[in-house]
Amino acid sequence: MADQQGERLQKLLANAGLGSRREIEQWIRDGLVKVNGKVAKLGDRAVASDELSVDGRPVGQQRLKGHERFVILYNKPEGEVVTRNDPAGRRTVFDRLPKTPQGRWITVGRLDINSSGLLLLTNDGELANRLMHPKYNIDREYAVRVHGHVSEDMVRQLVSGVMLEDGEARFEDVVQSGGEGINQWFHVAIMEGRKREVRRMWEAVGAEVSRLKRVRYGPIILDSAVKAGQWRELQKDERKALLEAVGMRADRPWGTVVRPGSRQAKKKVHGSSRRVRQLWKRNQRD
Repeated sequence: MADQQGERLQKLLANAGLGSRREIEQWIRDGLVKVNGKVAKLGDRAVASDELSVDGRPVGQQRLKGHERFVILYNKPEGEVVTRNDPAGRRTVFDRLPKTPQGRWITVGRLDINSSGLLLLTNDGELANRLMHPKYNIDREYAVRVHGHVSEDMVRQLVSGVMLEDGEARFEDVVQSGGEGINQWFHVAIMEGRKREVRRMWEAVGAEVSRLKRVRYGPIILDSAVKAGQWRELQKDERKALLEAVGMRADRPWGTVVRPGSRQAKKKVHGSSRRVRQLWKRNQRD
């Protein structure tokens, strides 16, 4: 086993598009990964010339040497689950997605079944890992409809930090963005993605979230042209911004899922969080 050279096993397999580093680390713990016929353990290293297998299926050496990078943006509707196979038979986000020409789609974070909005998917495990890793400080922005009165003191608590059962959490920003009476819309920005974190934070200050939609992930914005249940590929400037946000180089070619020149391929990236809120107000009725 190549344990003194090459890359860590989870990084090598993630770069080959087999899954995120977190997923692959669990496969290694479960004894599903072998290198040169031996069961691997966390910390092992390997090179593309080693014989690797996952759950009894060999991983081709050509695949380990690199492949095209694909990234798509999907507008998840409420009622879909972010999993490949759901025992309850519910619709999953993968039911509507195109087949990736190389590797498999890896979701960048999750949205629960009652949440909607922007979901990034890529076949590049290293990119997915960095986009989710706290050290890269990738913020997420959500449009939140809150049922009940929201006071200035509640907003101050949310920005200063509230204590949840799994530790303290805080919003980077809270901006009112519309609504009347006891149903008001807010845009919130947060640096992490713990399970149901946004909902739990509002609940911690005595408010109830009736709708939750992710509208931005780092530099990528959900534009109104992508309706619920639709997807599109990222544009050149979006791709560049995404790699720069996590300190990666454009070290491999970008693959194309849709035809160049198609309507989907011509969508443009928009700018800042302020621009997100402007777009949201204009299209809130949708």
